[in-house]
Amino acid sequence: MLTHPTLDLLHSLGLHGMAKGFKDLDAQSEARSLEHAEWLALLLEHEKTLRQQKLRRSRRGPNPRWILMDRREPVKRP
Repeated sequence: MLTHPTLDLLHSLGLHGMAKGFKDLDAQSEARSLEHAEWLALLLEHEKTLRQQKLRRSRRGPNPRWILMDRREPVKRP
Protein backbone atom coordinates (compact mmCIF):
# COMPACT_ATOMS: atom_id res chain seq x y z
CA MET A 1 0.00 0.00 0.00
CA LEU A 2 1.35 3.41 -0.94
CA THR A 3 1.31 6.12 1.67
CA HIS A 4 -0.13 9.48 0.83
CA PRO A 5 2.53 12.26 0.90
CA THR A 6 0.29 14.20 3.26
CA LEU A 7 0.59 11.41 5.84
CA ASP A 8 4.38 11.64 5.72
CA LEU A 9 4.21 15.40 6.12
CA LEU A 10 1.80 15.20 9.07
CA HIS A 11 4.04 12.68 10.83
CA SER A 12 7.18 14.72 10.17
CA LEU A 13 5.47 17.75 11.73
CA GLY A 14 4.51 15.71 14.80
CA LEU A 15 0.80 15.82 13.98
CA HIS A 16 0.22 12.12 14.62
CA GLY A 17 -3.43 12.56 15.61
CA MET A 18 -4.17 14.31 12.34
CA ALA A 19 -2.32 11.57 10.43
CA LYS A 20 -4.42 8.89 12.13
CA GLY A 21 -7.56 10.89 11.42
CA PHE A 22 -6.53 11.28 7.78
CA LYS A 23 -6.16 7.50 7.42
CA ASP A 24 -9.45 6.85 9.19
CA LEU A 25 -11.37 9.37 7.08
CA ASP A 26 -9.75 8.25 3.84
CA ALA A 27 -10.94 4.69 4.51
CA GLN A 28 -14.58 5.78 4.89
CA SER A 29 -16.60 6.25 1.73
CA GLU A 30 -19.02 8.63 3.51
CA ALA A 31 -16.16 11.00 4.30
CA ARG A 32 -15.61 11.69 0.61
CA SER A 33 -18.80 13.74 0.56
CA LEU A 34 -17.54 16.13 3.26
CA GLU A 35 -16.42 19.63 2.41
CA HIS A 36 -12.82 20.69 3.01
CA ALA A 37 -13.68 22.64 6.16
CA GLU A 38 -15.49 19.63 7.62
CA TRP A 39 -12.54 17.35 6.82
CA LEU A 40 -10.15 19.81 8.44
CA ALA A 41 -12.36 20.09 11.52
CA LEU A 42 -12.39 16.32 11.94
CA LEU A 43 -8.61 16.10 11.53
CA LEU A 44 -8.10 18.82 14.12
CA GLU A 45 -10.46 17.03 16.48
CA HIS A 46 -8.39 13.84 16.14
CA GLU A 47 -5.20 15.78 16.93
CA LYS A 48 -6.77 17.51 19.93
CA THR A 49 -8.04 14.20 21.33
CA LEU A 50 -4.66 12.50 20.93
CA ARG A 51 -2.87 15.38 22.69
CA GLN A 52 -5.38 15.39 25.56
CA GLN A 53 -4.93 11.64 26.02
CA LYS A 54 -1.13 11.99 26.11
CA LEU A 55 -1.38 14.83 28.63
CA ARG A 56 -3.66 12.83 30.93
CA ARG A 57 -1.30 9.84 30.80
CA SER A 58 1.70 12.00 31.64
CA ARG A 59 -0.08 13.64 34.59
CA ARG A 60 -1.01 10.31 36.14
CA GLY A 61 2.58 9.52 36.93
CA PRO A 62 3.92 6.02 37.40
CA ASN A 63 1.50 3.16 37.65
CA PRO A 64 1.06 2.33 41.38
CA ARG A 65 1.01 -1.40 40.57
CA TRP A 66 4.51 -1.15 39.16
CA ILE A 67 5.71 0.45 42.37
CA LEU A 68 4.22 -2.37 44.45
CA MET A 69 5.77 -5.00 42.21
CA ASP A 70 9.27 -3.47 42.36
CA ARG A 71 11.22 -5.87 44.62
CA ARG A 72 14.78 -4.73 43.92
CA GLU A 73 15.21 -3.27 47.41
CA PRO A 74 14.28 -5.40 50.43
CA VAL A 75 11.38 -4.15 52.49
CA LYS A 76 12.56 -2.82 55.87
CA ARG A 77 10.46 -4.11 58.68
CA PRO A 78 10.46 -2.60 62.16
